[in-house]
Amino acid sequence: MNSHTDTRGRAFAQGARDTVPLIFAAIPFGVVFGALALANGLSREATLAMSMLVFAGSSQFIAVTLLASAAAMPVILLTVFIVNLRQMLYSASLMPHVKAWPQRLRLLSSYFLTDETYAVVANHVMSKPGDQRLPWYYMGSALSMYGNWVLCTYVGMTLGQQIPDLTAWGLDIAMVVAFIGIVVPLLHSLPRVCCALVAGIGSVVCYEWPNQMGLLFSSLLAIAVGLLLERVSSAREVANV
Repeated sequence: MNSHTDTRGRAFAQGARDTVPLIFAAIPFGVVFGALALANGLSREATLAMSMLVFAGSSQFIAVTLLASAAAMPVILLTVFIVNLRQMLYSASLMPHVKAWPQRLRLLSSYFLTDETYAVVANHVMSKPGDQRLPWYYMGSALSMYGNWVLCTYVGMTLGQQIPDLTAWGLDIAMVVAFIGIVVPLLHSLPRVCCALVAGIGSVVCYEWPNQMGLLFSSLLAIAVGLLLERVSSAREVANV
């Protein structure tokens, strides 16, 4: 093995290691999803395929819940789409660091982009700007999360059939704590703080809306507020130059 390959391997391993705390937090979330999907009528094949092909934890929970409540398919698709719009913000944030990557690699990395991988990679590029090993670091984080999510879904399906009321154990609280840990360190500007506040307040106020429409509305409103304040802040910076 030459030194170049060895360096890439170390970067890949480092990305995986840096993601381990979030992997542990995601384990109960994945297990609960596997059990919940079967409890709501999805087949084992469909449940596993959703984790392998969709690979979006919160959206998978929302889709399964809406399917169980017989929500209209346009509502399900639109809600999942809106919830995943945050991935566009993640992508825009990382674009300056990955724009030189080959297009195939950018497409592959966009598929594996999650909240956890974004948090780990964003922290890495801030602490080590211009790291030439970033693609390997990124994939180390992304693939470790992907393998964990698929495996935990399978474990959840198996345990859900053997342990009654597994979904009522409250294991998913671990992922809530993990998301708090991801979001709070990133709230270092007024637009981001306001976006989080609007999302939180909106989700509480609109909690009783049918078909999870409150989540859809809160997400849209928070994104709009965040983007508006970002533009205002950028315009002020330009004016002060």
